[in-house]
Amino acid sequence: MTARRLTVDLSAYPDLIVVYLGMRVNVLTGIKTLLGLGPKIASSVAAQPEGLLLHENIVYSLFPPHVGMRQYWRDFESLEHWTRAEPHRFWWTEFLKNTGGTGFWHELYSIRGGFESVYVEVQQPIGFLKFAKALPAKGGLFSARERLRRGGKAETPAPYQETEL
Repeated sequence: MTARRLTVDLSAYPDLIVVYLGMRVNVLTGIKTLLGLGPKIASSVAAQPEGLLLHENIVYSLFPPHVGMRQYWRDFESLEHWTRAEPHRFWWTEFLKNTGGTGFWHELYSIRGGFESVYVEVQQPIGFLKFAKALPAKGGLFSARERLRRGGKAETPAPYQETEL
C-alpha cells in the first residue's frame, strides 16, 4: 500500500502563531508544582480563550519529569491578550516569585517569520538554547512582543564616534 501524503492550506490563518511550552522538574519538590498546574491549565483551555485554535499536551520525558504543550493561536494579539489577563497573568507573576523547583520555557514561531523564546530556571538547554547564544531577557528583550519583533536578536550599540563640540 502506498503512503497517503497530506499537507494543509494555512491561507485562512495569515497570522498563525505556534507556541511550544514546557515545565521540567529541577528538584523533587517541583513535582508538586508541576502537578498543581495541570488542572489549572486544563480549565483555562476548556474556557476556550479567544484565538486559541488548538491545544495539545506533550510529555518530553518521564525522568526527570518534563511536560508541556503545543498551542496554535490565530494571531499574536490573541495570545498576548490571554497572557496579560487572568488567570495567566497571576500564574506567571507567582511563578517568577517562586519557581517551585521547576524550570519553564517557551518557544514561539510565527507564520510571518518571527521567533521568540524565554527560559526561566532551565538547567539543561532545550530548543534554541542548545545552539543559539543565550541573552538576558531584560531591557529590550524583556517583552515577548519585542523579542518577536527582533527575532531574538540583540541590538548592539553603534560604535563609539568622537564628535566635534
